[in-house]
Amino acid sequence: MHIHILGICGTFMGGLAVLARESGHRVTGCDAGVYPPMSTQLQAQGIELIEGYDVDQLDLKPDLFVIGNVISRGNPLMEAILDRGQPYTSGPQWLGEHVLAGKWVLAVAGTHGKTTTSAMLAWLLEDAGLNPGFLIGGVPLNFGVSARLTDSSFFVIEADEYDTAFFDKRSKFVHYRPRTAVLNNLEFDHADIFPDLAAIETQFHHLVRTVPHVGRLLVNGRETALERVLARGCWSEVEHFGVATGWHASAQGEQSLEGRFDVAWQNQVVGCVDWDVQGEHNRLNALAALAAARHVGVPPEQAAAALGRFRNVKRRMEVRGRVNDITVYDDFAHHPTAIKTTLDGLRARLRDAADAPSTASKVDAQQSNARAPRILAVLEPRSNTMKLGVMKAALSDSLSGADLIFGYGAASGRDALGWNLSETLSPLGQRAAAFDDLDTLVSAVCAAARPGDQILVMSNGGFGGVHQKLLDALAGSAAVSAAVRAHPA
Repeated sequence: MHIHILGICGTFMGGLAVLARESGHRVTGCDAGVYPPMSTQLQAQGIELIEGYDVDQLDLKPDLFVIGNVISRGNPLMEAILDRGQPYTSGPQWLGEHVLAGKWVLAVAGTHGKTTTSAMLAWLLEDAGLNPGFLIGGVPLNFGVSARLTDSSFFVIEADEYDTAFFDKRSKFVHYRPRTAVLNNLEFDHADIFPDLAAIETQFHHLVRTVPHVGRLLVNGRETALERVLARGCWSEVEHFGVATGWHASAQGEQSLEGRFDVAWQNQVVGCVDWDVQGEHNRLNALAALAAARHVGVPPEQAAAALGRFRNVKRRMEVRGRVNDITVYDDFAHHPTAIKTTLDGLRARLRDAADAPSTASKVDAQQSNARAPRILAVLEPRSNTMKLGVMKAALSDSLSGADLIFGYGAASGRDALGWNLSETLSPLGQRAAAFDDLDTLVSAVCAAARPGDQILVMSNGGFGGVHQKLLDALAGSAAVSAAVRAHPA
């Protein structure tokens, strides 16, 4: 079968393209404004990409058009498909019918942490020799691809609550029919399609309805919204994580939980995690993955040890480079809660890494604090929810853990904000500044940065290649400084 995918460079649709290709189908696709890592991954797979949505793509004469949820009425190619009565379906429906049918599906749902938790879970099954297939909304560094198809009975999928397509307004995850389902957390998001949190809870209720009686739900016990979902009906076994009565993390002695922690299930220690991944949110992700892996037979002690070899996901606190002892990170955080937890995690890492001799004098301590690494947050609030301004009131508080804040809102184009970013950041005082020109932002960040600083770039898009622009500008500044030192006036 030849399938042609509209919106192929989205993380989900790009992964679907890889699975279709591995299933033996001919795959082509089109999109607009493509950027790595998905575009490079597809090209490496030999999948032909077409820029834009010209009507002449009908001349390819595919057997089926698979439609991504980025496509809406008015798209010229979609209009031609409808006018000429060409066969089409949604990505999630095609996946459910052609890939997931007959598999033991392990689905990871939640407002935050879906990609990381899915990557952890796939790795735990891989380390245990179960050779899982997977489709993840990012590129796990343990695998190097966002999707793969295997002959294993097990398939791990990131279960998104976003709508399926313009012609199917159910959440994507209702097509997946999981036997193991992680409900990681639940907050209001996707304001472009959901009017309120209750509407999202309804979609999660629909997901719970699809889990069989012999299946299992792994549920964050700290989330009242998820308890409301379960109260509407639950027909499967439930295990909670993040609470003392279920799966939880505990410190070893008086040590910090960062870097090393014990895993307990029903008050019994069942394993120890020793890793480089940071933050309380990732400990919760780990507990969810351990619990889900246990459902398919992976012993918790073995899975906990495997997490020590987990390498995280591209664009999740990914170090893009270091110049003059200044580190530039790339992170996908874009919801205020994710922004705050990412900053808190980086702050905890810096705190644990800092040398703080107990015998230091007050003067020494003050000097040490003055030299302490700073966090420079560089944020592009470009998600649909952010552009609508629904979350803007929470933005300044979510960024309060940074030492300096540099916000970017394009003045025009499809990523332009419909509200005043400078005004929104004003509660942060002189620590924060807003920019509508990328080069000006890069210059401001580089002028402020000093050795030891951590520049944390957060966006759910390409951000105009700002990461490399920052590294190049920092390298240029370092070269100029070196030249001046070598040849003083």
